[in-house]
Amino acid sequence: MTGWGDHDIYPPGIQARDKLKSYAGIFPVVEVDSTYHALLGPDSIQRWVDETPKQFRFVIKAYRELTGHGRPKNREPLPWIELVTRYTESLQPALTEGKLTAVLFQFPPWFDCTRDHVRYIRRLREAFVGLPLAVEFRHQSWFTQSYQKRTLQLLKDLELIHVVCDEPQVGEGCVPIVPVVTSSSQVLIRFHGRNTDGWNNTGQQNWRNVRYAYRYSEQELREWIPLIKQLKKEAKQVTILFNNNSQGDAAENAQQLIKMMGLTFQGLAPRQLGIFS
Repeated sequence: MTGWGDHDIYPPGIQARDKLKSYAGIFPVVEVDSTYHALLGPDSIQRWVDETPKQFRFVIKAYRELTGHGRPKNREPLPWIELVTRYTESLQPALTEGKLTAVLFQFPPWFDCTRDHVRYIRRLREAFVGLPLAVEFRHQSWFTQSYQKRTLQLLKDLELIHVVCDEPQVGEGCVPIVPVVTSSSQVLIRFHGRNTDGWNNTGQQNWRNVRYAYRYSEQELREWIPLIKQLKKEAKQVTILFNNNSQGDAAENAQQLIKMMGLTFQGLAPRQLGIFS
């Protein structure tokens, strides 16, 4: 799932500092969002690595200045080389321990299919050579009839992991489901929900509370099972993340899909049981 702090899966009274350990007893992978908001030092990621079992994996979101979202307020811009160096250094603990599944470059909705943006993607690949980079587009132009084949070929040529998205179809600031593998090592699936009313509600004060408010039905999840199985034939690993957690639906949907597909995971952390469990 995306993050480990806000899900309703923990024993009563658990401290925030213990939630990752508890999460790692339920799910084998997590997406880290805090790395998008700030340039963290290696110590932070080292702590997460130390708190999780050997088989646990992280999908780490790329820092916002690297994805075109701009720098945080009151922060001076960093030279490109320093930005790349500091971010690369922050990833080393997860990379060294084999726990880095992917670095997720989620581009903003205004990052459209232009020559300059294609050049920038190539620049990222050169800057982070050797790292497992995953690319998520959020502008529809990348997957129009004119550009979809070239977009996917670009990802293949650069050995970039394609992020397959399930999200509302409400204009240019979204992408269709494109179940295609561009890296034999892995494909990443992110379930954002299908809240069409809330998706483009970014101008409202409560937009974060409604944008990803959606619970997938059993039928909607079941429709994905053949796609997931087909993707697994083409890639060594399929990583699935549920981001539909504005109202706490991600955990239940994730556990529901795990049960429907008959999946089991080895090497999870010991479960922390409640007093009456």
